[in-house]
Amino acid sequence: MSRIGKLPVAIPDKVKVSVTGNSVSVEGPKGSLTKTFSPVVTLSLDKGSVHVAPNSDTRFAKAMHGTARSVIAGMVKGVSQGFVKELEIQGVGFKAALKGDILDLALGYSHPIHYKLPAGVKVTVTDQTKLRVEGADKQKVGAVTAEIRSYYPPEPYKGKGVRIVGERVRRKEGKTVA
Repeated sequence: MSRIGKLPVAIPDKVKVSVTGNSVSVEGPKGSLTKTFSPVVTLSLDKGSVHVAPNSDTRFAKAMHGTARSVIAGMVKGVSQGFVKELEIQGVGFKAALKGDILDLALGYSHPIHYKLPAGVKVTVTDQTKLRVEGADKQKVGAVTAEIRSYYPPEPYKGKGVRIVGERVRRKEGKTVA
């Protein structure tokens, strides 16, 4: 049995959770999230916490036991505090601008890149080179961050590109003339 899955998920005061069958709905100040889980786990709500238990002794049920508990804990944290990822753009002439819900990226290509932001994710651009992606859904925030980064990942020679703040890029030496 999963050590993580055994722990109950505590529910803060400002968060409202409802469990119906294998579906969990969480509402809080940052938004609301709903997720349906596999029928191999049983979800129960009592006294300000959510409990997850496996239905059978199979390997899949044991794996989903801990996974479901972690996802529910992430949902509760997301609607109460939210998730944030920060990106930085490095390179001459590389910049970003926000026009409504469209992120306009100039990354050295012959054309600008227009990225439509999904609902539930907010992007803030400062200094034209720093982006802050935030939202209640951890998966959406990570996916948007990864997609923006994928347009021009940091390259190893000059280090230019879109990188996550704190990401370490291994630099290569380049050609030398003998």
